[in-house]
Amino acid sequence: MNVRTRYYIETYDGLFFAVTNYTHPKDYVISFLRYVPSDDGNRSLHGLKYKKVNSSQAYSIIKEKYPNYLIDWNVENKKMMAVAVEDIKRIYNPIEGLKDIRNKRDTNEFYEKIALLTDIFHNECDIPYSDMGISGSTLIGLEDTEESDIDLIIFGRENHKKAREYYAKAKYDKNSPLDCIDERYWKRIFDKRIFDETFTLDEFSWYEFRKNNRGLIKGTLFDISFTKKFEEIENEENLYFRPIGNIKIKCQIIDDSKSYETPAIYNIKDVEILEGEDRIIEKIVSFTHTYTGIVKNNERIIASGVCEECLNKDTGKKTYNLVVGTTREAINEYVKLENNPLKE
Repeated sequence: MNVRTRYYIETYDGLFFAVTNYTHPKDYVISFLRYVPSDDGNRSLHGLKYKKVNSSQAYSIIKEKYPNYLIDWNVENKKMMAVAVEDIKRIYNPIEGLKDIRNKRDTNEFYEKIALLTDIFHNECDIPYSDMGISGSTLIGLEDTEESDIDLIIFGRENHKKAREYYAKAKYDKNSPLDCIDERYWKRIFDKRIFDETFTLDEFSWYEFRKNNRGLIKGTLFDISFTKKFEEIENEENLYFRPIGNIKIKCQIIDDSKSYETPAIYNIKDVEILEGEDRIIEKIVSFTHTYTGIVKNNERIIASGVCEECLNKDTGKKTYNLVVGTTREAINEYVKLENNPLKE
């Protein structure tokens, strides 16, 4: 089935799942519950109220009411959330969703901002409209045109890099409709993303500002998210993962070329184990957007998460990763510079 990360699925139960993987088991799509029908929901679709759920709420709802959406797959002793192909009512394609919004750009100001944003990246970065899409609540028709952010997707590594590099310059251009994020919005993003004491608001803002994958267009927040083109997808069906335990390390980043992907991947060297079992950690792998693009080549960093053994079932080779984002909230799991950048 040709679904990729950030596509959405609607089930016959009326649930909405976000696709979270590029590789899927036979007859299933790995995805995560995001919106559920609820009498106290603040979004409406087809006469029903819906609410957004966090990780713990999602697992609780699935375990209690819909256990058929939990399967064993490629992680030892962990149930993965997935939708059987036979339970899929509709697949929401971000590219088609954006096309529909662009055709309706005159119907409301929110759609016009989305269309303008894609016009800018098309005209200034030469990114085809067919390599852009929309995700999140807007893709499935649950957006609040006054409150929702724009979850823009750029397909392809080079396209995504061009969009980030353009925004890095445009946010300082007084004649551009693209702006830097100011303190009011940073607090809002911080409250949605940080659930422990990993960062202060000022530290979080410093890291986020230099990523250049999040900005403002005429007062509305937008993300520049990345999804692989089909030809960029690697087959990972032969991999099996085994969580070992919590680990904390110091190291140096040597390859950040996949740091904006899902998951974000950082190749590392000069690893010092601060806490946990002594393993040869080769990569940091982050499944949460907070730690996408957060550190760069040659920087010395500290990372905390879960040590994971990765077995290639074809060759028998085992490697070890530090995984951040074992839940969306990523409590006590992080990646940051060894030295606080605000104190240097």
